[in-house]
Amino acid sequence: MRQVLILGADGFIGRHLAFGLRANGWTVIAQARNPGRLAAMGFQILRADLTDPATHSSAFWSPHLPEGAALINAAGLLTGTDAAFRAVHHDAPAAALQALQGPALLVSAVGTEADTPFARWRRETEALFEGHCILRPGLVLADTSYGGSSLLRALAAMPFRLPVVGDGQQPFDPIHAADLAEVVAECLDIGLRESWEIGGPELITQTDLTIRYRSWLGLPPAPPLHLPTAAAMTLGKLGDALRLGPVSATAVAQLQAGVLADPAPLLARLKTRPRAVSTFLNARPAGTQDLWQARLYLLKPLIRLTLAALWFASGLLGLTSPATTFAPGLPLPEPLAITLARTFAALDLALGIALLRNWRPKAIALAQIALVLAYTAGLTLLAPALWLDPYGGLLKNLPILALLFAHLALVEER
Repeated sequence: MRQVLILGADGFIGRHLAFGLRANGWTVIAQARNPGRLAAMGFQILRADLTDPATHSSAFWSPHLPEGAALINAAGLLTGTDAAFRAVHHDAPAAALQALQGPALLVSAVGTEADTPFARWRRETEALFEGHCILRPGLVLADTSYGGSSLLRALAAMPFRLPVVGDGQQPFDPIHAADLAEVVAECLDIGLRESWEIGGPELITQTDLTIRYRSWLGLPPAPPLHLPTAAAMTLGKLGDALRLGPVSATAVAQLQAGVLADPAPLLARLKTRPRAVSTFLNARPAGTQDLWQARLYLLKPLIRLTLAALWFASGLLGLTSPATTFAPGLPLPEPLAITLARTFAALDLALGIALLRNWRPKAIALAQIALVLAYTAGLTLLAPALWLDPYGGLLKNLPILALLFAHLALVEER
């Protein structure tokens, strides 16, 4: 059995590579920071955080790269600190290459000449893989979605109008992730080296791609809404500041420039033929889950920011309101009521800050649910009449809890 170690196997592209190579007879070792889901999918896993200095030594990788085993690097960061970029894009893959006794392949990207942190550090990774095979895919789509492809679906599902950046005529030649996996498998099979671009056979504009996704989702036609580049870039920078994922300056810049690969030189060496975007979009019907995901995708950050505003307002009011407003109606000594109110206000404010920074989203979602349940239980014991408050009182906690459970359900993107 041929063996391959995939770095970044829990990413959008990485998962498709893992499944595609396994289907082609490879024994796949899937590296990820949190590989539990990959283990449930039946893969041998390697739990490793590429920012951990332990992974920057070839001794860490040697047991997982026996003689003849292949290495695929599909790991990468779009945002992060300079130290994180260096660790993921240089130090960890450099150590893995030192331990390698077989072929290697890097999944890079078209457009690495751009002046962005991702592009600069991806050039560093490409320099490491010189002499091996480097694939630069254009826009990668699939039956599933993540990041930019999820954003594309969300824009296609917008009511009334279809937002596009600029004139919407930017060119793309998308490739399906499963077809990319077939290309990777064949490149390893024939021992291909050097750098190659890969995309699909169909050229399509940003507007047409959005329209086709809307049609695939089964939604009625809607005219495009052309966002001036300056306005779109402002939204992207706001997304960066609020950590809204694919709503970023980098995503806007890519949409404005288009993503176009030149696959002809590589395809002249391969038997694999990627499908046209029209072909793979029509290969299966969109399900209810696809429409839900498209509609919820941009609501996800809105829910997070709404909850942040709630906790901020609660915290600020609790810290700044007069002390005399805390004790009425509660069977507690005034000093204790004031102390509890100020303490919980500080907790509320901390939750608001964590939500704005999108810090440890799952843990913070659970903390919010626990705190609302604690407030509800405590006030029910101390002042059960609040359930009959004509202004909502404790009743308002029920829809807040429902929103928090929806927020928790949307935390994970993979």
